[in-house]
Amino acid sequence: MIWKHRNDCIFEGAQPSVQTLVDKIKTEATVWARAGARGLREILPATWDVH
Repeated sequence: MIWKHRNDCIFEGAQPSVQTLVDKIKTEATVWARAGARGLREILPATWDVH
């Protein structure tokens, strides 16, 4: 996600944003956890609401 955010900033003119990056990481983790990625739910903070 860091690399994708970097590319968005370089090639799409997006502004660098830690909050945007964190939101994208949370979204991606949620999708993977709900899809059944083994062990992912156990390592993510409970506050990320993927449980």
